[in-house]
Amino acid sequence: MARYAHITGWGMAIPQKVLTNSDLEKMVETSNEWIVSRTGISERRIAAENDSSASLAVQAAIKALEVANVHPLDVDLIIVATSSPEHIFPATACIVQDQIGAKRAGAFDLSAACTGFIFALDMAAAAIRSGSVNTVLVIGAETLSRFVDWSDRNTCILFGDGAGAFVLQASEEFGGILSGVMRSDGSGAELLTLPAGGSKMPANLNTVQNGQHFIRMNGREVFRFATRVMTQATLEVVQKANLTLQDVQIIIPHQANQRIIETAAKNLNFPPEKIISNIHRYGNTSTASVPIATCEAIQEGRLKAGDTVVFVGFGAGLTWGAVLARWSGPLPVKKRVYPRRYRWFARLRSRLLRLWRRLEGLLWGKNAA
Repeated sequence: MARYAHITGWGMAIPQKVLTNSDLEKMVETSNEWIVSRTGISERRIAAENDSSASLAVQAAIKALEVANVHPLDVDLIIVATSSPEHIFPATACIVQDQIGAKRAGAFDLSAACTGFIFALDMAAAAIRSGSVNTVLVIGAETLSRFVDWSDRNTCILFGDGAGAFVLQASEEFGGILSGVMRSDGSGAELLTLPAGGSKMPANLNTVQNGQHFIRMNGREVFRFATRVMTQATLEVVQKANLTLQDVQIIIPHQANQRIIETAAKNLNFPPEKIISNIHRYGNTSTASVPIATCEAIQEGRLKAGDTVVFVGFGAGLTWGAVLARWSGPLPVKKRVYPRRYRWFARLRSRLLRLWRRLEGLLWGKNAA
């Protein structure tokens, strides 16, 4: 019997602080007209001091589980796609796993820059189709504002913070994710990068003084690359599903630049009104942009059950990819569950586990040494 990976839940989380183009005019040499004409961005959300990639991911995850009516204990796998993880290690996904109480779930981070959420969806669907898991929580979460040089007008105008999540579940009913494409070209690695902080260039006084912990981008090269691969990936994923563009009701692209989105629509000869764009409100939220745009498309009634949708993105690496899905919505359930209410138990369990480890150290630490 065939197994299909349906997207049954979705949720988003965005910081409260809004940074407008007018605000940026006071920080760097730029203007609202210049930013809007070149990017389509009017404002973006910026994480507060107590926000983090993990905290935003948890908020989005709980909302997605509630929509899907899935209890955290029923989650088999958590994948967090992020370019701004909580730490180099442990994985941000492990922190999410603990905080939502998904104690039976494996968890790992996926690093493919802005394409990360697309890659994670494809991998999650493959795991479900293989029979190794039944329920996967896929999250894109970013606090890229913490890696932005606010004196660099070419990059500081672009990025915003936020998180979005999907719940994928196994079903024998036809639908869900039907095809996926993942591509990369490391020869363009230097076009979009955060140079320091890894093993090649660990943090030290020189890397800090030279601003090597900030995002660096060759905008023109990235623009040319993006407009080309967005078109290619969309056509490839549609063909892989044995469909045509005429069978697609809606395209939800990575929200990096309004001109890139418009160029892709023109190259595909696809109606612009059927391509979702919310970049004017949030800027480029990297891995979070596709799920956030999806949540808003559902709220606005633009994505409905039975629609065929293409998610497509590109990013540093260079990476690009697309996923095609037959949208279904939540699966039928007999009993309502409340993941938000379960969080108090998850917190208590986490504290008890931490306490137990301390007691273990006191009781058996000497013998272990």
